[in-house]
Amino acid sequence: MRVPAVLFPADPLNPLRPDPHFVREARLLRELGGKHHLVDLDALLAGNLGEAVRRVPRGCGPLWYRGWMVPSAHYTSLARELGGRGANLLTSAAGYAMAHELPGWYGVFEGATPPSVWIPVPVPTAAAAGGVPAPGPAELAAAVERLGGSGPAIVKDYVKSRKHEWDEACYIPDLADLPAVGRVVARFVELQGEFLAGGVVLRRYEEFERAGGAGGDNGERRAVEARVWWLDGEPVLVGPHPDAPDHPVEPDLTGVRPLVRALGCRFVTTDLAGRADGSGWRVVEVGDGQVSDLPRGIDASGLLASLIAA
Repeated sequence: MRVPAVLFPADPLNPLRPDPHFVREARLLRELGGKHHLVDLDALLAGNLGEAVRRVPRGCGPLWYRGWMVPSAHYTSLARELGGRGANLLTSAAGYAMAHELPGWYGVFEGATPPSVWIPVPVPTAAAAGGVPAPGPAELAAAVERLGGSGPAIVKDYVKSRKHEWDEACYIPDLADLPAVGRVVARFVELQGEFLAGGVVLRRYEEFERAGGAGGDNGERRAVEARVWWLDGEPVLVGPHPDAPDHPVEPDLTGVRPLVRALGCRFVTTDLAGRADGSGWRVVEVGDGQVSDLPRGIDASGLLASLIAA
C-alpha cells in the first residue's frame, strides 16, 4: 500500500515552495519522512486545471490536501484532474462537500448543534450578472417560520459567518423582527459578495461559555471552542479554536464520536463549545479536515503522522 503524500498550496510569489502559512506543516511532514506536492490555487480558481496541478507528479498515488478553503465545485475539478494523472485525493469530492458545507453535515448532527435552516442562492449566475441577490422577504419569512418564528439567531453561509461584523452582518436579536432579519441578511450577502458559499443560513443563537465567564457582549465571537480533528472516526488532535489559541478546553467527545462516524467522511473537524448554563457540549461547526486551520503554536506532528499512515 502506497504512503499518502500531502498536497499544499504553492506560494503565489514563489510557486516552487509552499504558501508561507503552510511552511511549518510542510517542514514537519518532511521530518516525519513524508512527501508533499504543490498545487497552484490561483490557476485552479481561474479554471486552468493543467497549470494548477503541473507540479504534481503523474502516478504519485494517494493524496491528502492541506490548504486554504476552495469552493466545492473547484475541489471537484481538482479531484477529477488529479485522478487523470494517477493521483487520487483521499477525500472525495462528495465527501468534501458533505463535511465542508452545512447542508451536507447538518442532518447527521441535528440535535447536537443549534437548529438551522437555509436558503440556496444561485451565486455563479448572480455574480456573472454583476451582483449576488439576497433572499427576498417571502423567502426569509418562510425560513424564519421554519426556525420557530422568534428569538435570537445568527446569519452565515454554508461555510462561514461574518462574526467580526457581529451587529451589522451576523447577529439578529429577534427573528420576529422581519425587517431587521432582512437588513442583516442583505448586509451579510453584500459583504460576502462573490465569495458567498452556497446560500444563506439562519441558525439559532445559543449562549456558550466564554473567556472570563458566560457574561459579556458579542455572543459567539467570544465563545471558547475546541477544535477536534478526526481521522476515520477517531480523534487524532484536540486543541483550542484558532480564533482563541490561548484558551484551551477539554471537550467531552462521548456524544460526538458516533455522529462523526455516522457522517462517514474520513478526515473532518468539529468545533465544540460548552453551553453557558453548563448543560453540555454543542457542535458549533463541522468542517473538512483538509481546510481546517490549526491554532497558533499547536504541535501538528501527530496529526500529520496519522495522515501519512492512513
